[in-house]
Amino acid sequence: MKFACFLLGLCSAVGVSAQRCIVRENPPLMEFQRGLKSFVRDTLPNEVIIVPVVVHVLYNNTSENISDEQIQAQLNALNIDFRRRNADTLNTPAPFKGVAADARIAFCLAKQDPNGKPTSGIIRKYTKETAFFADDKMKSSKTGGDEPWDASKYLNIWVCNLFGRMLGYSVMPGGDPNLDGIVIKTGVFGYIKNVTPPFNMGRTLTHEMGHWLGLKHLWGDADCGSDDVDDTPPQKAGNTGCNKFPKKSECSINDFGDMFMNFMDFSNDACMNLFTIGQVQKMRSLFARGGFRNSFLGSDKCNAVGPEEGAEVPSSGDVLTVYPNPVTNRLYIRGRSFNDINGKQIKLYNLQGKLMLSKSLQAQLTTINTESLPAGIYLVIFEDMGTRKVFKVIKTAGQAGQ
Repeated sequence: MKFACFLLGLCSAVGVSAQRCIVRENPPLMEFQRGLKSFVRDTLPNEVIIVPVVVHVLYNNTSENISDEQIQAQLNALNIDFRRRNADTLNTPAPFKGVAADARIAFCLAKQDPNGKPTSGIIRKYTKETAFFADDKMKSSKTGGDEPWDASKYLNIWVCNLFGRMLGYSVMPGGDPNLDGIVIKTGVFGYIKNVTPPFNMGRTLTHEMGHWLGLKHLWGDADCGSDDVDDTPPQKAGNTGCNKFPKKSECSINDFGDMFMNFMDFSNDACMNLFTIGQVQKMRSLFARGGFRNSFLGSDKCNAVGPEEGAEVPSSGDVLTVYPNPVTNRLYIRGRSFNDINGKQIKLYNLQGKLMLSKSLQAQLTTINTESLPAGIYLVIFEDMGTRKVFKVIKTAGQAGQ
């Protein structure tokens, strides 16, 4: 069964007993989203919107202190889902493929903290609390949690042990900025290592991110209710598990039935795979002028502060710049823009063809530690959608720290 949460309040289990999340409408958000179609068209170009993320890891034991790799895996999964680059788009039923959409929203771990200093975007903090309820206590150090960073510049995500079978909850746009953000249970964050099937593909966060961007559950949290999106069909209630298409109820308006594979339903992770055009329009509306998430437009928090070595940055209009060359201890990979390289891989080989390291690029500037590499000539290979770029780099011997 799937558990999810929502809005400004608590969430209860959703499953066989048909218990549902407690939905509390947000009047300012409802007012803002009236007439959003023309609002978005007139004020928001179809750019890829970048949202800086800070992850607060609250742990009571070592298993809850999840690795950087697990956190990055979750961000990768989130970006794939929001850009509709998930491999299981093949499972979208034919009648719904025409409304499935790329949200053109991407998420990165912040590279600058609120003081402009370098950061990994990950905060780790021991807590005496063995479990938290959905009462926001994880958002304050006074109650065993950690304070959010400026919610107008960062999306705060708290990863902690939530009480019982609850998987996560989110605050809707327009709420208290001191509470703004998303809470996810440790065991469903990411898709590697310490994750629990059937919620082991990182889609609890995809679902809650939809709430953070103003989306309701498909059934509007009412019997045959509305989510205020035109291209999601009516359904009686939330779906759980994995359903077979078509799944119809007395609320269905045609033979296609429920869109149970939508990220805003409660299906298992492996059985959800899309946002619709209408949902994307609703989410993107929040970044338009006057929108509750407008402050994120043009954010530079995903960009690293700069090379620690003070290396001169070459002037290049290419999609990727690799410097300095020769290199001693740190090699910098700079993308022309965050969107050009986000999620792409670079691989470094020696001249004998041996793979020495590979790295996923998750920021406009990426630092690679080359201290342990022997002096010699290396090839840095970057591949993107059939395009292959090869850079020859000379590694020189040097003292550590140079």
